[in-house]
Amino acid sequence: VEALAARDAADAARSVEQALVIDTTAEAAAPAAAAASPVLREPGEMAGRYVERLFAAAIERAFPGLAWPDPAVMRCANDKFGDYQCNAPMAIFKALKQRANGAAPGSPRAVGQRIADHVPANEGFLGDVTVAPAGFVNAKVAGAVLSRQVLDIAASKVANPPDAKAAFGGRRKVLVDFSSPNIAKEMHVGHLRSTIIGDTIARVLEFCGHDVLRVNHVGDWGTQFGMLIKHLEEAYPDFLENPPNITDLTLFYKAAKKRFDDDADFKESARRTVVALQAGDPSCRAVWNILCDVSRREFDKVYRRLDVELDEFGESYYNDMIPGTIDVLERAGLVDVSSGAACVTLDGHSYPLIVRKSDGGYGYDSTDMAALRHRLFDLECDWLVYVTDLGQAEHFHMCFEAGAKAGWIDAARHVLKHVGFGVVQGDDGKRFKTRSGDTVRLVDLLDAAVDRMAASLRDRVAEGKCPLDEAEVQTAASIIGYGAVKYFDLHQHPETNYKFSYDKMLSTSGNTAVYLLFAHARLASILRKARDDKGVDLPSVVDAMHRNASATQNRGNGTTSATPADLAQHPKERGLAFELTQFPAVIVAVATEFLPSRLCDYLYKLATKFTEFVTECKVLGDDRMHERLVLCDATGIVMRAGLNLLGIKHLDRI
Repeated sequence: VEALAARDAADAARSVEQALVIDTTAEAAAPAAAAASPVLREPGEMAGRYVERLFAAAIERAFPGLAWPDPAVMRCANDKFGDYQCNAPMAIFKALKQRANGAAPGSPRAVGQRIADHVPANEGFLGDVTVAPAGFVNAKVAGAVLSRQVLDIAASKVANPPDAKAAFGGRRKVLVDFSSPNIAKEMHVGHLRSTIIGDTIARVLEFCGHDVLRVNHVGDWGTQFGMLIKHLEEAYPDFLENPPNITDLTLFYKAAKKRFDDDADFKESARRTVVALQAGDPSCRAVWNILCDVSRREFDKVYRRLDVELDEFGESYYNDMIPGTIDVLERAGLVDVSSGAACVTLDGHSYPLIVRKSDGGYGYDSTDMAALRHRLFDLECDWLVYVTDLGQAEHFHMCFEAGAKAGWIDAARHVLKHVGFGVVQGDDGKRFKTRSGDTVRLVDLLDAAVDRMAASLRDRVAEGKCPLDEAEVQTAASIIGYGAVKYFDLHQHPETNYKFSYDKMLSTSGNTAVYLLFAHARLASILRKARDDKGVDLPSVVDAMHRNASATQNRGNGTTSATPADLAQHPKERGLAFELTQFPAVIVAVATEFLPSRLCDYLYKLATKFTEFVTECKVLGDDRMHERLVLCDATGIVMRAGLNLLGIKHLDRI
């Protein structure tokens, strides 16, 4: 590689116009020269990235000095043509035709063929490399490579995460700010999206080896607490000795709000109470703590159902940091005064950040700027991810811009990302509410999914289609019901609105959690029958295959091309094997784009490939039973890993 780089140094130094003059001796050099200069896969390198480098090298060798910027490699849309496709030939042909004075190849296909001929030696990683009539170059990963990677999964019993160094440049400290309900208010369907999207992002980042802080930025401060504290004091006079059991926070909040709106004396008293609370009055703080504790108990009911863990750092946590943050912004020359309020004005926005109100009070802008500074400097986070509704996108982008202008953000180190999500809608296309028009309590919504699934499973039991007893029905209904609600949300792009539908999310067909869980139960059933009916000791089978593959790899030229266990012989075997090897790349995409929907799409595709495989390839009792059982085993390992990252438990029997 170094020799080639030195040889091409003069060409690379030329102008683009000169570089586009074709080296007419390139076609004569072709495959032998390419084979003599291998391009090796780097430790931890994603397969797709390696293929990109192979094609980039092939383009440079086919057209020395061209310095083509992008080999345009992507997965083939139809796997019968290959696994990866290089789409650069058409663009290269057009560029050469315009600027090479007649010396360009005669067609895009001729360009593609020259690239294919110059694909470097790669230790047998690629198998067939073919050229389509339109010039696209299709490449297949060698079956032996796929077989070895599937065996590695089955032998290790884990779906390994991507290499943090190769994928992210190293381990990062990441704070994910999500869920964030308000004290003294019920969690409603609007909190569903933030909670499960944020949890999945956190799970994926943790899986990748990052140090993740899960922050619940609850709304535990503000003017509304005056009316809430005053209402609690008057409605429950003995609250300190006999704390009230407020199980319906919505009714409590509405009652306080009604008094605030209807009773002028109560309103004035509530305002004085806010001042006392902010001044640290012990009595007000005691009531405030009760309200927070009651709310946390209600929030925990949701978090337990969703299997979500968070650390609470509410708005009140940042109160003492706000004055210092404003001082820093003022010293940076970013604060101006408008109508008595301290503002940070930013280009491209129609309103400023108000970091101190005209009455001297603080609001969301003040708190979020203090939180941003604390997270960057005190916690020393590398990445900050905020998961809120799309309506708050501009606010957070303004905070990020203000932080950048203040010099807080190192572009080479820090990633600040707002993940915005759309609205959960009812059948009428409006915000999802009860028939009476009230906001749907999240606990009720989740439990309704479980109840519906339990009824469906009992019907299956009655029809003789399901072997579960009542206790197993309840367990399965909880796993499927909660999982279905999560998956139905997560498989959407976060920014889209979607209509909430129990019928769709609990369907056994299509892109649903139920379909995935049934697919996993099916492969678990195959593995049980292999053990119980066929006497197969699968761990011993996997161990023998893996040892044999390792011994073969260590002999001779060190390649995997002679791996004896061929797990990719049938087209459906090969399709499933290739999909299994894509798991790390999908995880990297989710971890860098913060899009859980990519993982959902992958798991649905994997489940579909598995279903096609077991439909066309007999497993139990076939001559290739052992190889196909290994494929089933590896599929189960990857599916469970993926479901776990979505916060969904698996089932072995349904």
